[in-house]
Amino acid sequence: MKSIYLGIDISKKTLDICLVDQKSEAFFKIENKIKAIKKLFKQITTLDAEIFIAMENTGLYNYNLYEVLKDYSFNVYVIDPKHIKRSIGLVRGKNDKVDAKRIATFIERNYQDFDCWKPTSEAVQNIKILMSQRRHKVKTRQAIKQQNKELKTVKRTKIISSSMKINLKEIEQINKHIAAIEKLIKEEIANDSVLEKDIERIRTIPGIGSVTAWTLAVKTDGFVRLTNPRKLACFAGVVPFEQQSGTSLKTKPRVSKMADMQLKSVLQMAAMRAVRMDNDLKHFYLRKVEEGKNKMSVLNAVRNKLIHIAMALIKNKSFYENRLVLS
Repeated sequence: MKSIYLGIDISKKTLDICLVDQKSEAFFKIENKIKAIKKLFKQITTLDAEIFIAMENTGLYNYNLYEVLKDYSFNVYVIDPKHIKRSIGLVRGKNDKVDAKRIATFIERNYQDFDCWKPTSEAVQNIKILMSQRRHKVKTRQAIKQQNKELKTVKRTKIISSSMKINLKEIEQINKHIAAIEKLIKEEIANDSVLEKDIERIRTIPGIGSVTAWTLAVKTDGFVRLTNPRKLACFAGVVPFEQQSGTSLKTKPRVSKMADMQLKSVLQMAAMRAVRMDNDLKHFYLRKVEEGKNKMSVLNAVRNKLIHIAMALIKNKSFYENRLVLS
């Protein structure tokens, strides 16, 4: 049976599609709507071939595709845009049609290196949307707080005072929105008993609170992907890599900038909380610092350990006990 590769470039309103087989290529442009996607895939199923479909992860714009693809048995891959960009070398110019072809060509050459996409549960899908909304609200709140901080450095006038009061009211409203979103997240988690129990497990780890646990659940699609702690730690950007070439270049191992910054950020906060509490992680941190290790390097090691402990608890269906031996 022959193979056919589809590269899909996703935008808010449209999907640009490049279909590549052994002899030819074809291009399509359809609306990013479930009805249009169903019509296209119905036609594709008539082809006597094994179908490989690849797309970049663009967040909410992928969701119509996900909704349709869960009803088909295609080989589907969701690729990090940075991976494709770094694989194509030096290029000049781009457009949606070219991007679709690059995605199709990329998956044709590299599909064996990736795991197929699998549909996530409805609860995880909803939590992803809610976490995205929460993240935007938190960023907006932080920006308004920064405005007030800057206004305090200016001579206090009636206009300045009024502006600060408006900002404080807006912050209060955003806090209510965030609380409402968090309530919805908890309700969605309660609808999935397995997910609820897994989140409860990792929340027993020192330093890991609700937001960190929710983020881990979202990034692992409900703890069904990236369950290998080493791969998850690499994804989160907490694994140091050596930089060495011949005798002229050799640096200390450093974490890579190619990381999921959302996950890395919440893990940083979790690690900072953990080393302030009386637990094995704090004792590990203090011991390494006393040995002369760099504090940030040790804190990064704590982030790494948080991931390994969390994945161990999920795998073993157990809860954290403050008696782990940490090397």
